[in-house]
Amino acid sequence: MSIGTPRLLTAGKSSILVETDSPTETLGLVEQLRRCPPSGMIDFLPAETTVMIFARPDADMSALRSEIGRLSLTSTSILEHAQSDDVVIVPVHYDGEDLAELAHITGLSVRDIIARHTDELWRCSFIGFAPGFSYLSPTSATPWTIPRREQARPSVPPGSVALASRYCAVYPRSSPGGWQLIGRTDMQMWDIDNDPPALVQPGRVVRFVDADKS
Repeated sequence: MSIGTPRLLTAGKSSILVETDSPTETLGLVEQLRRCPPSGMIDFLPAETTVMIFARPDADMSALRSEIGRLSLTSTSILEHAQSDDVVIVPVHYDGEDLAELAHITGLSVRDIIARHTDELWRCSFIGFAPGFSYLSPTSATPWTIPRREQARPSVPPGSVALASRYCAVYPRSSPGGWQLIGRTDMQMWDIDNDPPALVQPGRVVRFVDADKS
């Protein structure tokens, strides 16, 4: 796959919005920003195909743009992450309210859905919707294409593990939601007393395990 060139847009006096061609390129840029922070950068905020970069008020924005433009968008191999201690293991009770409906939609059995979910390595693309709500992308070549519910729930319990489109997520707190619920976890995804508060940061790898499997 070819790697594109990031597009840099001015976003105020001390911010730069970087556009990429794919979530994979966004993750590559995030890795580079963490490993080699450009001079003058104080923080950054990734989304699916953009990264907002915040600079000090006295930063040389021209030099910062040049430095960002030279960064590689190639993401580290998922195998490198999977073999490190950085993988977050999330035990799940697979008793979600939408499992039976998902089996009907996908043509898979409930057992097959659980097996595919636990066999997959997931990687956080970005955080959005709510604090600690990490959008997890599958790392295999087989895409997940899960439709959202026709009617959103007014309240989804915290710890709910859900699928929608090509993403998986764990609801960090009670909130409305239209994703398909497949299970629940007791792990706390967001804790304001931790640094960082979100358990799963962009680029981090997650593996789900069946908490009820002996």
